[in-house]
Amino acid sequence: MTGKNATEVIAADAAGIARAAAILAGGGLVAVPTETVYGLAARADCVEAVARIYAAKGRPDFNPLIVHVRDAQQAQRFAHVAGVALDVARGEWPGPLTLVLPLRADAGLAPAVTAGLPTVALRCPAHPVMRQLLEQVDFPLAAPSANRSGFISPTRPEHVLASLDGRIDLVLDGGPCAAGVESTIVAIRNDGCWDELRPGPVDVEALRARYGGAESKIGGETPAGRIEARIESPGQLASHYAPGKPVRLGALNAEADEFLIGFGDVAGDCTLSAAGELDEAAARLYDCLHLAAASEHPRIAVAPVPERGIGKAINDRLRRAAA
Repeated sequence: MTGKNATEVIAADAAGIARAAAILAGGGLVAVPTETVYGLAARADCVEAVARIYAAKGRPDFNPLIVHVRDAQQAQRFAHVAGVALDVARGEWPGPLTLVLPLRADAGLAPAVTAGLPTVALRCPAHPVMRQLLEQVDFPLAAPSANRSGFISPTRPEHVLASLDGRIDLVLDGGPCAAGVESTIVAIRNDGCWDELRPGPVDVEALRARYGGAESKIGGETPAGRIEARIESPGQLASHYAPGKPVRLGALNAEADEFLIGFGDVAGDCTLSAAGELDEAAARLYDCLHLAAASEHPRIAVAPVPERGIGKAINDRLRRAAA
């Protein structure tokens, strides 16, 4: 790859998926649609391939990656998946849920995948393109969001190219992502306690009610005073998903120099959901942030979004974008 426009975009059909599998087998990087956002996939068992992810994204080396697997059975090759964790994996996968579990000593993953932690983050995606790709390869895929580190996550191929064009080998075009925000991340501890490390489309309280388990005293936020190098999963950095402009939250009106992202009764230059539907708002969140970032307005304002259901994940991303 050399020069501008070096990254090819191809249809996510059978031929495209086969080509992507071949590139990944050779240690390359491919942006792949998932039900949440586009992921930047590389083989998780290859030191050089994983290093390319970090280099392409400009990602700090203390920030671990999520390993994508076909099912709970494959997950057991890389982590100790037992008890309630196994019940959750079997019952909720495939889907937008990442489990942080104890790493197996013989996992065979590139050390950078776990950033030196004794745990590994595992997910079984539901998107048909990613599932077909995983069926065609005999190795797990590390796949953080397909964008430069800290910037707005991609839900369309053009979002990928906005920051990674020329840095990666291929983009599989599967159209827009349905969920629009990254997976829920939960650590299930040996003592049966659960930590929600990143809110997302899956309701953790509903999971606890279904499978049992106690909430950890730590809860979902990185504890005050914990250094960045001790984060356990993606999505825990204080500043993330940033559009490169100041962001003002809870806005009912726009100032003269602001691009307003609306919600419900608050109309804007674009809207998350005119009907006030949180699922629609999640699906449109990053699309609206990309539009705001590309606008001529030097600042961004965002209408209030209710802190319920997936609104918890939307507000988490917006707070980090504004940090």
